Amino acid sequence: MLYIVENNIVQGVIRLECLFCKIAAGDVESHKIYEDEFSIAFADVRPSSEGHTIVIPKKHFAKFTEMSPDNAASLFSSVNRVAKALEKTFSLSGMNIGINNGKAAGQEIAHVHVHLIPRREGDGGGGMKSIVWTEPPTDNLEEIAKRIRDNFD
Repeated sequence: MLYIVENNIVQGVIRLECLFCKIAAGDVESHKIYEDEFSIAFADVRPSSEGHTIVIPKKHFAKFTEMSPDNAASLFSSVNRVAKALEKTFSLSGMNIGINNGKAAGQEIAHVHVHLIPRREGDGGGGMKSIVWTEPPTDNLEEIAKRIRDNFD
């Protein structure tokens, strides 16, 4: 198998100083939950709730925005399968599914990973707006939407 890592082609298993690459390669043990050709899911060793699972692509991407649309679709296909298994296993009331994309967003390991955090009524956690809440102005939403639209490739 070929991997592209920092613009270099690497034959075989990735052997980097990346914890998640080592887990994907089988060099570091994990509590594996799911695996397919593209991704692997395992229990978070510092869970926010029972069943907290991480899904990663086997191939190294530091940030989600480095992934091609096809790679992102493959990753989220796996996320969807794992989320359904978590709901069935724990009879969940809800689940947070998210990516910390970059250091400012709280990404601790520079390898794309999706957190699936099972939620239960009254567990004390919050939704996405509990991550950061700055209450920006809303009178310029169309201007912001246009600026974003202008930057699609």
